[in-house]
Amino acid sequence: MSVSGAVTAYHELLTDDALAQESSEVLTSQLSGRGLVFGGRPLATVLRPRLVTRAQYDVVIDLTTRLMPAFDRILEAALASAELREQFRLAPWEESLVGVNPGFAAASPTSRLDYFVDDATGEISLTEYNAETPAGAAYNDALIDTYMDLPVVRQFARDWELVSMPTRHGVIRSLLDAWTAWRGVREVPHIGIVDWKEVPTYSEFELFQHHFRAIGMPCTIVDPRDAEYDGETLTFGGTPVTLIYKRVLLHELVERGGADHVIFQAVRDGKVCMVNPPRCKILHKKASLAALTDERNTHLLSATQHAAVASCIPWTRVVEERTTMFHGERVDLLSYAAAHRERFVLKPNDDYGGAGIVLGWTVDGDTWNAALRTALTNPYVVQERVSIPSEGYPSLVDGRSVVVERMYDTAPFLCDGAYADGFMCRLSTAALLNVTAGGGSTVPTFLVRPR
Repeated sequence: MSVSGAVTAYHELLTDDALAQESSEVLTSQLSGRGLVFGGRPLATVLRPRLVTRAQYDVVIDLTTRLMPAFDRILEAALASAELREQFRLAPWEESLVGVNPGFAAASPTSRLDYFVDDATGEISLTEYNAETPAGAAYNDALIDTYMDLPVVRQFARDWELVSMPTRHGVIRSLLDAWTAWRGVREVPHIGIVDWKEVPTYSEFELFQHHFRAIGMPCTIVDPRDAEYDGETLTFGGTPVTLIYKRVLLHELVERGGADHVIFQAVRDGKVCMVNPPRCKILHKKASLAALTDERNTHLLSATQHAAVASCIPWTRVVEERTTMFHGERVDLLSYAAAHRERFVLKPNDDYGGAGIVLGWTVDGDTWNAALRTALTNPYVVQERVSIPSEGYPSLVDGRSVVVERMYDTAPFLCDGAYADGFMCRLSTAALLNVTAGGGSTVPTFLVRPR
């Protein structure tokens, strides 16, 4: 079946102004009551969740399963070769930490892919791999409950079956599996969710903390500034921690506390399990997409892995003075990027929240060339522009439901860096879809079919 019939039916329900008004009021109340805010802004601003068919969902899940072995292979090769690691542009402190054995197999037990999936054409593009501190899994599950309580959803569910796709459980499973592998026996960890007290994602930490405690696992939200280590036990304000659910960004931890921070000391000594571990930085770098698509590394991947990469990862290169292949043609990288800015986007190799991203088709030539010069002195990648899908989503305007076209992404959460388990969706009326950057709305995704 096509999902368009379900979307049309949903929007028709909202032509009832009273139902739209009531649903908006419930949404606002639920968001506030559940703490579903990010930096003071409500996470959701529209009245409809993302609706997909089972067939559409399976395409994303199957592609992800075929794609992740390519990431595993490039990581394995990078860990074995200092020369290959140079392609990832690791900082010296990162280079000193990636060799630390995390005590489990996956470099990023809990991670998230950021796809653009056009539900109409089936085209899929992977533009980023958040392999360090992916946010949103607990928010997603709370949003599932929030939307299921909307009056319009209750009415819609009379004729359409909705199946939710929770993501929090996969994160927890990956954390605990990594802990068991690290510890060597099954026992209850003392979990510390580690990040700065002032970060906007703090409300999500509280959701995770509540769930961990509900399943009988001690869990505390802790700040790196409170860490102490005596050579045997890592504590935060006197509370011992044996499993770090790392939400703090490693480069911020180094900037504020140095590469010899006591947390790193405890990890090096094997006295605490950290998820995700420092070696996650290799895959988290946007240069990982460049490494996978660069002709210099063709020999590293199998034919099956190449096919998966080619099916979804756009042409990406680290910005440097060199020649390279672009769709079968050898080009001078800098000259070609300068002459065809409308085809490319520049991204910092390791940043978040949309910071530093320059969309070539939105700026003039002088601005683009200045950005290219900056990219030569600070690690950047240049990536081919991809199509960003959009569809109409309703929100309440002056007491009536108004449907506005919004761009959307598809962000599956990965378990053990191997397979997807549900995904979240972000909406925006701007080309940069990112909650941190102020991008419009986050909504849960439901599988839908007629009853």
